[in-house]
Amino acid sequence: MAYTIRPYDTKGGRRYEVRYRKPDGTATGKRGFRRKMDADAWGAANVTTAKTTGAYIDPQAGRRRLEDFWEPWIAAKKTRCKPSYIKSLEDTWRPHVEPKWGMREVQSITHDEVQEWVTALSGERSASVVLRAEGILKALLEAARRAKCIHDNPCDGLSLPRKTGRKHVYLTASELGRLADQCEWRRLIILTLGLCGLRWGELVALRVEDVDLQRDRLTVAKSITRVGSRMVETDPKTHEKRVVMFPAVLLPALKAQCAGRRPTDFLFTAPDMPFDKPMGNGWNPTRKDGWFASALRKAGIGGKMTLHDLRHTAASLMVQSGANVKTVQRQLGHKSAAMTLDTYADLFDADLDDLSARMGELLFAGGVGKMWARQVESTSADVADAGVSA
Repeated sequence: MAYTIRPYDTKGGRRYEVRYRKPDGTATGKRGFRRKMDADAWGAANVTTAKTTGAYIDPQAGRRRLEDFWEPWIAAKKTRCKPSYIKSLEDTWRPHVEPKWGMREVQSITHDEVQEWVTALSGERSASVVLRAEGILKALLEAARRAKCIHDNPCDGLSLPRKTGRKHVYLTASELGRLADQCEWRRLIILTLGLCGLRWGELVALRVEDVDLQRDRLTVAKSITRVGSRMVETDPKTHEKRVVMFPAVLLPALKAQCAGRRPTDFLFTAPDMPFDKPMGNGWNPTRKDGWFASALRKAGIGGKMTLHDLRHTAASLMVQSGANVKTVQRQLGHKSAAMTLDTYADLFDADLDDLSARMGELLFAGGVGKMWARQVESTSADVADAGVSA
């Protein structure tokens, strides 16, 4: 037997205690059983079986607080995640997760109360915030489970809100030109975003040495993001360098942009700003009085649009120019062609039309299509005759 049972007396009468050794050899016990058979049943289920299967959980370990797992977890994240993502995790932990769960013993957290928390938070915040908050809680409880502080993760099997993707906004080439003309010194910036499909951080990080004026190419090797008051340079989103094209129409303007700058200077900077300092996008350019929103109104372009939507416009113009999925994937820096298709499936509807026509031509050329057509005509005639008879 991996445990012993001993009686002891209390003011309320005799009680029984289960004494056993933890896997590390230290002695401990579970007290308070009114009947010896109850103590024996608990010992068999929670000591003998758990030790045999390797599922033993130290009751004292389950008393660790959730906040104990936060610092080690976020420190590990910092070794491989971008500062902007780390900041988003910290900004979610502090107001949404820590106040509710930080001081709780991990063994006391139940599935039902976590579901209640998710449901309540869903009524107050966006799905993105809720999913990020639940993701943090689940990850910390998973760390507790791996540390053998709890048997199961109470976040498993939750009903979570769904993110609803915003409909893509695609500008025509004419609209993109009008918009760029209203952006004053940012004109070339808007055209580069709308024709090349770069992310804003990738454009900000471009240096003169990244521009190949002979081959009409841009090398995307870095990305710069504002984190608080700092501009932080990191790898691109997929952590991979890529080389993209720029349309020949941009060549004269890019050549002029490079003139007078050193190879290591940034390609795009604000007026009167040193060439070796990265450029910001202005304070919330899409708000009502922001420079981007103002340019949209002056260009006569309605609807809500962000700087990132220019990336969608670039994808649309590439597809209209005849680019295949693999080319668009490479240009945009997606991890796979499947991701590109999932993101921009609506841009490839014309491919379905072409496929329908080409398959029809193939079948008719082989005689199969004519045979099927005659069968359809015959079936339609039979149906019509049946209708007349009725």
